Amino acid sequence: MLEILWSIVAFLVAISVLVAVHEYGHFWVARRLGFKVLQFSIGFGRPLLRWRSGDADAVEYRLSAIPLGGYVKMLDEREGEVPAEEAHRAFNRRPVWARIAVLAAGPAANFLFAIAAYWLMFMSGVEEITPYVGAVRADSVAAEAGLLADDVIESVGGQRTESLDQALIAFFDALLTDGVIELSVVDVDGERHEVTLDVSDRVSELTEPDALFEGLGIVIGPRLPAVAASVTDDKPAALAGLMAGDQIVAIDDQRIEFWQEMQSYISARPGEDVTIAIVRNGETREIPLTIGAEQDEGGQTTGRIGIGSPQYDRAVFAERLYTLRRYGPIEGVRVSVTETWRLTALSLRFLSRMVTGDVSLRNAAGPIMIAAYAGDSAQAGFNRFLQFLAMISISLGIVNLLPVPILDGGQIVVAGIEGIKGKPLSMRAAVIGQQIGLAMLIALMGFVFYNDITRLLGS
Repeated sequence: MLEILWSIVAFLVAISVLVAVHEYGHFWVARRLGFKVLQFSIGFGRPLLRWRSGDADAVEYRLSAIPLGGYVKMLDEREGEVPAEEAHRAFNRRPVWARIAVLAAGPAANFLFAIAAYWLMFMSGVEEITPYVGAVRADSVAAEAGLLADDVIESVGGQRTESLDQALIAFFDALLTDGVIELSVVDVDGERHEVTLDVSDRVSELTEPDALFEGLGIVIGPRLPAVAASVTDDKPAALAGLMAGDQIVAIDDQRIEFWQEMQSYISARPGEDVTIAIVRNGETREIPLTIGAEQDEGGQTTGRIGIGSPQYDRAVFAERLYTLRRYGPIEGVRVSVTETWRLTALSLRFLSRMVTGDVSLRNAAGPIMIAAYAGDSAQAGFNRFLQFLAMISISLGIVNLLPVPILDGGQIVVAGIEGIKGKPLSMRAAVIGQQIGLAMLIALMGFVFYNDITRLLGS
């Protein structure tokens, strides 16, 4: 319950900040281009707090009850009678270019916020995991291509990858381009070699949530022996007779060398009956057990048997497993703009390929999964929460630019059509457009909620 509460609080903080940024973009540009702004609200529904600015051109500011959005209300003849002396400031009377500028300002503010969040994160410095290959599955495409345990991936497709996050973006970028992933890696002796992974026929499979590295046969992180450091009472391992210190060497006749291999095998089989071969005091024995089914931090059902992993010596892996990313003010701006651009471009490519069916639709996450990610990032520290805010801000900017009538992108299209025609759309066309947009938005929300629920249930 505490984790759920933490996730809800982090989610509400994130949404409130990002909605405020988005709506302030509309507000700031509208005021400077001569539009009359009536209300600025964070949230929908009944206002909990409201106040007015003290100048002659007063705006009513609101903090409303439903913290899942916001709005900037402007003077508009389509919504009611407008005094003749202020008609020139009504939204529908302003030039097309000015209306488009106001509509585009919200998403633009989200992209600028992402840059600022990344800049602040990199200025203070963030320790990140490197793309360190802890193990390579013997029968995998990575093993066939020559990738080795203890390799560190320095670049993907020519893009330098200092951190695992950068590597993920570059992997997906290459995957969505032609399915050929070209790696430059450094082995444990400091020697560089090139590795090419051709998975052009597996794009949809590898873009399933959390499927990329598993599908390639790569384990990220230090190799740990498959030894039960501890056994939890009343869990499947303890009930079956496993003891602390037992070394797992096989599961259902599949050889196990490292902890990650064992963990991957078990987590993919919640509720299944398996036979585990262990070595205890130099003697090999087989133990049957039923894998337990539990929810992980993301809410997905996963297999667990109740044993603790051995600890690794951080000092041994520090140089190859961790990197500190810290930049000065000027370099930080360049890196932050690059990070924002790369993630924006990748998100757009994912979106377009989901529309064509080339990428799994399960990648679309809704409020439930976002709340889970918000809670995890907030617990990981302020810098990680900043990174989460940057990523969600980019997504919010992209979604609002979609050509759906009720969103900013749809209204920009309508304004553009009015500019070409030289006159406003008919009231009937505007109403139909709003109805279509609302229906599309409801359908989208229903779909992402379905995605969230199925991921929570592990199906």
